[in-house]
Amino acid sequence: MTETLARRPDHAIDPLFVERRSPRAFAGEAVPEAELLRMFEAARWSPSAYNSQPWRFLYALRGDGHWQDFLGLLVEANQRWAVDCGALVILVSSTHMNVRGELKPSYSHSLDTGAASMAFQLQANRQGWHVHGMGGFDKERAASLLRVPEHHRVEAAYGIGRATPLEALDEERRAKEAPNGRRPITDFAFAGGFPDRA
Repeated sequence: MTETLARRPDHAIDPLFVERRSPRAFAGEAVPEAELLRMFEAARWSPSAYNSQPWRFLYALRGDGHWQDFLGLLVEANQRWAVDCGALVILVSSTHMNVRGELKPSYSHSLDTGAASMAFQLQANRQGWHVHGMGGFDKERAASLLRVPEHHRVEAAYGIGRATPLEALDEERRAKEAPNGRRPITDFAFAGGFPDRA
């Protein structure tokens, strides 16, 4: 990806963080299951409290028997672009963990699952795929349809595929797909605690 001003980091970091983006224009190419499993393998090595590994990845591959069910969970606006993805994933976290043989609530289940989500997305980019995360889907229906058990929380949905090159898009879609920037570090990192906001 060509670096734009919007994607220029203020400090020296590995390019993989800046290269990760969430396109909505996908080429319609199927994601081979072996490729998706490599992404899940990266997620597998994420850190978690008590090594509880609370993440659960539920997936459908383009054209398989689960595809229409997963696509149907998305809100209409997301369905319009996700139909061109090569795989769809629903991420779930286990809200409880086994601590010395006792099932206890996990304070950090969503945080730990978020770490796995990032590893999954960065690995996808390393393999030449892109991932677009979504909150716009029916979480209650997903829990029912996908048989999510008690003590689990549906967290997010993802579309995975090959991004359509920007130059292949018309001008309007190209503008919508342009990689975006980020707020400065000074908006979220504070030495010694939150600043006074009197």
